[in-house]
Amino acid sequence: MALHKGRHDTRYESGQRRPAVAVNPFYGAADPVGGMVDEVPRNRLPDGPMPPATAYKLVHDELMLDVNARLNLATFVTTWMEPQADQVLFECRDKNMIDKDEYPRTAELERRCVAMLAHLWHAPDPDSVIGCSTTGSSEACMLAGLALKRRWTKRNPVRYPAVARPNLVMGINVQVCWEKFCNFWEVEARQVPMEGDRFHLDPQAAADLCDENTIGVVTVLGSTFDGSYEPVAEVCAALDELRGRTGLDIPVHVDGASGAMVAPFLDPDLEWDFRLPRVASINTSGHKYGLVYPGVGWALWRTMEDLPEELVFRVNYLGGEMPTFGLTFSRPGSQVAAQYYTFLRLGRDGYRAVQQTTREVACSLAERIEALGDFRLLTRGDELPVFAFTTAEGVENFDVFDVSRRLREHNWLVPAYTFPPNRQDLAVLRMVCRNGFSMDLSDLFLDDLRTLLPELRRQPRPLGRPEAVATAFHH
Repeated sequence: MALHKGRHDTRYESGQRRPAVAVNPFYGAADPVGGMVDEVPRNRLPDGPMPPATAYKLVHDELMLDVNARLNLATFVTTWMEPQADQVLFECRDKNMIDKDEYPRTAELERRCVAMLAHLWHAPDPDSVIGCSTTGSSEACMLAGLALKRRWTKRNPVRYPAVARPNLVMGINVQVCWEKFCNFWEVEARQVPMEGDRFHLDPQAAADLCDENTIGVVTVLGSTFDGSYEPVAEVCAALDELRGRTGLDIPVHVDGASGAMVAPFLDPDLEWDFRLPRVASINTSGHKYGLVYPGVGWALWRTMEDLPEELVFRVNYLGGEMPTFGLTFSRPGSQVAAQYYTFLRLGRDGYRAVQQTTREVACSLAERIEALGDFRLLTRGDELPVFAFTTAEGVENFDVFDVSRRLREHNWLVPAYTFPPNRQDLAVLRMVCRNGFSMDLSDLFLDDLRTLLPELRRQPRPLGRPEAVATAFHH
């Protein structure tokens, strides 16, 4: 959640201060002496109520200035659902997810979703897997990190906190929530930098950073920087070798925010999940390739032993106890119900068809962009339906920031950003293809890109990087 300072949004017109929102006369009652020309204060509560239609139009008109979400190729978040899913969301909007004794059927749908994911991710005993819904992958990662830290502290009661400081090993490409976790819960972040054409975690480098204070290793199934899968099985193998050599037994968490809802359907033979004994926990975002509007995420642990009991709270549920684990309290049950709807609606074959179509769009668009000759692909959309590209060798008239800026003029939001250490020299564009971004829309995008390229080629030099948009768009 963004922090907003109490800054007064003051507008000026002809030298006059306008700290209010003007109301269109059509929005008010048809009363020539009434409040048709009243203004609404921007930063304080109005003195009295207004008609609901007027309030709606004021909010609606303000939000028209936001980008069209369907054309936002920066975000991983779902931007389209069926009308029936919208109805499910609407019907559950007033149910508080935390009140499991008040809304036992909503709690049951959450349990079923956890069980479905346990089967999907090849848990050795799906009935013993414990999991929960969250507001998104950020909360799910926080919970997974807390479990790793608590397990480590229980194994080191004498050394912690007296002399030992826990650390967590990960690639420099992890989502920013892992940096937040380490900051909030006082864990040292040990990050493997990028090198050359390797843009994610190196297995041996990860193992080399581990010691007796390491609570775990985070692997990412679908890097936000370029859409590539990290080699989870190879990381586990390197940690197996480390255990045989030193006795250190380091668990692995898989941050599958996006890939955990892609790989099971499109890459079924890829071993990254609970088939690997060293994988203790997995998270995903239901609101990304789980195909549900934000915000919903999921966190699952292999066994009850992987989630320390003292972190679990229990509430009464249908005359029994329901375990709960979360950082938030009140939140709507609508996204959980929508996730269950989507699981029922699509099934395995439906998810496979949706994700395959999205991957085909990504791969096709990547190839056509490469064929323009002005760009070089870093990834091709054949893992996550996401690819990154930069300007080709010899292109000196424009850079990726120029391309991003000009695409925005055509209403396409494509982020441009530099990579982290040790590849700060590399600036790229990244495209996230989601359900709803069809082959037809990709054709329209390519037409717009072709239209602006001649003018970019005529530039004498790049216009310079605007720092405000030089971001990796981690969401």
